Amino acid sequence: MTTRPPTSFKLGRASITAGAFFCVVTVFATAVQADRHDAIRIVESFAGQASVVDGDTIDIGGQRIRLEGIDAPEVAQVCQRADGRDWPCGRVALKALKVLIGNNEVVCDSDGKDKYGRVLAICFADGRDLNASMVTAGLAWAFVRYSQTYAGEEAKARQALVGVWEGIAQAPWDFRQSGWKAAETTAPKGCAIKGNVSSKGHIYHMPWSPWYDRVTIEARRGEHWFCSENEAKAAGWRPAIAF
Repeated sequence: MTTRPPTSFKLGRASITAGAFFCVVTVFATAVQADRHDAIRIVESFAGQASVVDGDTIDIGGQRIRLEGIDAPEVAQVCQRADGRDWPCGRVALKALKVLIGNNEVVCDSDGKDKYGRVLAICFADGRDLNASMVTAGLAWAFVRYSQTYAGEEAKARQALVGVWEGIAQAPWDFRQSGWKAAETTAPKGCAIKGNVSSKGHIYHMPWSPWYDRVTIEARRGEHWFCSENEAKAAGWRPAIAF
């Protein structure tokens, strides 16, 4: 069982060092009792310099890792402050995760993947639980649909009225759903993912991507519409990175 260290932190200026990423993977088995039968739970540990994709997703050595039990605002998402002013909560969440990590090595413990093939993990940097820290700062929701792990941190953030709890904010899962519904009304056969060919390679954009509306699909250039992320990945496309 992973012990979660204290989650308090102060955001400040930080930078991510560019360069080659490395990934150390260790696999170990622990015996657990389930339904009166011994079962083996395989836990993978990933460690290395991390590239931040958004407020709840990082890459280590080319492996995409989703911070388990939390859901941060999408990069294109905008929230409201108590006085009604808009603020870019998605971009702030992304930058906050960069600050939390700094130049530290990130260590992630995972025991599975999501349906998109991303590793689900609890990740630490400088002894700090990144998942918990994002929720405590009000820059991510506890993803209680799948896990109650960070429900306590969310309750404290709500009470303190910090981050997304200061004013009006749409839950990211609702933001994604509404974005998909709007996009599929005009997408061919409702397949709303845009597969773009650019100077940076074959990249796909979800309907909530910051660049989604700027991308025009041109079949003559080999670009495609996809119905699911798995379909896009199988065809050789990679997801867009916010920054």
